[in-house]
Amino acid sequence: SSAVGSRAAVARCSRPGDVHTIAPEMPAMFDGMKLAAIATVLYFLVRCLNLKSPTAPPDITYRDTPLNRYVLKSCPILTKEYEPPLLWGKSGHLQTALYGKMGRVSSPNPCGVRKYLLMQDGATATFDLFESLGDHRTGDDITMVICPGIGNHSEKHYIRTFVNHSQRQGYRCAVLNHLGSLPNIELTSPRMFTYGCTWEFAAMVGSIKGAFPQTLLIVVGFSLGGNIVCKFLGENRINQERVLCCVSVCQGYSALRAQKTFLQWDQCRRLYNFLMADNMKKIILSHRGSLFGMNSSKMEDADLSRLYTATSLMQIDDNIMRKFHGHDTLKEYYEKESCVHYIHNINVPLLLVNSSDDPLVHRSLLTIPRTLAEKKPNVIFALTLHGGHLGFFEGAVLFPQPLTWMDKVIVGYANAICRWERHRPPCLRTRQIEFLEQTFYFYVKLL
Repeated sequence: SSAVGSRAAVARCSRPGDVHTIAPEMPAMFDGMKLAAIATVLYFLVRCLNLKSPTAPPDITYRDTPLNRYVLKSCPILTKEYEPPLLWGKSGHLQTALYGKMGRVSSPNPCGVRKYLLMQDGATATFDLFESLGDHRTGDDITMVICPGIGNHSEKHYIRTFVNHSQRQGYRCAVLNHLGSLPNIELTSPRMFTYGCTWEFAAMVGSIKGAFPQTLLIVVGFSLGGNIVCKFLGENRINQERVLCCVSVCQGYSALRAQKTFLQWDQCRRLYNFLMADNMKKIILSHRGSLFGMNSSKMEDADLSRLYTATSLMQIDDNIMRKFHGHDTLKEYYEKESCVHYIHNINVPLLLVNSSDDPLVHRSLLTIPRTLAEKKPNVIFALTLHGGHLGFFEGAVLFPQPLTWMDKVIVGYANAICRWERHRPPCLRTRQIEFLEQTFYFYVKLL
């Protein structure tokens, strides 16, 4: 009888015209799934954007000297909290991508003059000269000599922004255009820029010293440019003549040690390696006729074939770049081109800046500048929590400011050094003056 009752109940529930309803538990289940999906998305956003990471002042490594104390007091941005844009600024990848692909926001377009320098091997180096937009606060004639990152030049957004800011602070600016980087400038010899070749930068510095005999120099290098300027200053002590200080931002210090890290997938470093290699291939192939077609070229058809199939910077360096200067092996090329073997010879004030979340520079490489700052009294090493690779954007929530923390730090540090040199007691002469006097007395003895 219970079975018959059940069938009757079912029959009553399925009469034609009846409205079927979902059990009350179903909407609750769907709402739970939506909440779970939203929570999952938020979790990944928080993780990917690193939103839980705190903001903090840079980690400063330095020896306690009067110069360093003065610099840190006179350049307070180095010791204050760096605050990136709230929603995306704590992601090193987004900081790097915004710098690399989107450039600066509303970047200015400073007006300069392009200079051409004929090198001994027939190459034609170029740099752009930008006059200051006012007097420097010390009253001195000071020139920023700037070396951009890999394959970059004076027309890049981050360079234009920095140059404009420096001009407004009373600095003349000279920006090296890496050999082969400008698409509208043909190569005049079968050679282009390499990781550590200082020839073009040295020619630019020599030209500035000759054109402006009274000027003092602030040396600035970005990424690969940081390696070049530090190597240049450390190669020969005379290169430090009339140099007030040097600033290097986001360089890796040792190509040989960085080689292994560039093949790792953490922080997507292997992907960045592939993208940079692809960009280098485009630059090289745009000068195919000059690099592979000249009689004096060291390149062969087999090198061109291997270039097409290269998927990493190391393959390009091994098959193409090392041969410009006659290096027999990739190891030899990386050892001789890296500033790690020269940077300890720099005696002028030196500021080294890196970011902890830089996806291109592995943390293991940062022991080099930290150890150097612990040993040498003229070195300050600043390591930020955020900033990516040459990003260092600032802003409230979403939109970044046109001027970055990096731009402000370089000019702030340079201003502090200029004031230090201007107001230090006469008895405390600069190393450059002492070096010139020693050289003079040496030649007097010879005569």
